Amino acid sequence: MTSPANNTPLKTLPPSAYWHCFCGVLTREYLRFIQQRTRFLSALIRPLLWLVVFAAGFRAALGIAIIEPSETYITYEVYIAPGLCCMILLFNGMQSSLSMVYDREMGSMRVLLMSPLPRWFLLLSKLLSIALVSLLQVYAFLMIALLVDVEPPLMGYLTVLPALLLVAVMLGAIGLFISSRIKQLENFAGVMNFVIFPMFFLSSALYPLWKMRESSEWLYWICAFNPFTHAVELVRNALYMKLSVEALAATLAITTVFSVLAVTGFRPQSGGGRG
Repeated sequence: MTSPANNTPLKTLPPSAYWHCFCGVLTREYLRFIQQRTRFLSALIRPLLWLVVFAAGFRAALGIAIIEPSETYITYEVYIAPGLCCMILLFNGMQSSLSMVYDREMGSMRVLLMSPLPRWFLLLSKLLSIALVSLLQVYAFLMIALLVDVEPPLMGYLTVLPALLLVAVMLGAIGLFISSRIKQLENFAGVMNFVIFPMFFLSSALYPLWKMRESSEWLYWICAFNPFTHAVELVRNALYMKLSVEALAATLAITTVFSVLAVTGFRPQSGGGRG
């Protein structure tokens, strides 16, 4: 579907038009978020179950030692907390992609894309808005995690912010890319089961990669090439005021690739068919 405004030269649009558009998209996502309180609770229940319930059993089995970026022995709860933050971003990114499939079928995405602003800006505004809303849930989880002695440095809450934002955009772009290839809303949930759980469990979110290597060499390499592993390591280091250059470079590259694929592949009219 071609917007009539596509014939309008972009140079005629003032910077304020871009800003107002982004604020509008962000406000819509925020209002949708506060109206769906169960979404906020469900986003917290999943990681809290792992942090409080499963960690009690895994702690003895895994025997966490000194693992970067920590310089001392850490508990299992401390180790998995960054991975659980990324779990929140992962589920939010995929759920938001589901909402975009729904919006595409109902027509609201077509209305948004009729704006005179370029499509890439509109879709990236959507991704960034979803990411900013997701950060509220991550920081709520980190506050609750203090009750089980997950206490990163105070400055770590600030240094982890850009890492969380980048990871949220990356996961949202992956979800948007997948949604752009799905023609029917009914097929989305099934496809997500083959994306979310492998990405999460085949990563360093719950166990170090060296533990994986002890178990299976080929499983280790799958985890090492998993985009979610780089996201977790980026957040884990940033939370303790360190920078993993490798994780940052990989996350930036993956974000760029999937953002381009998602923006160029998104077709609002593709959701109209029922065949």
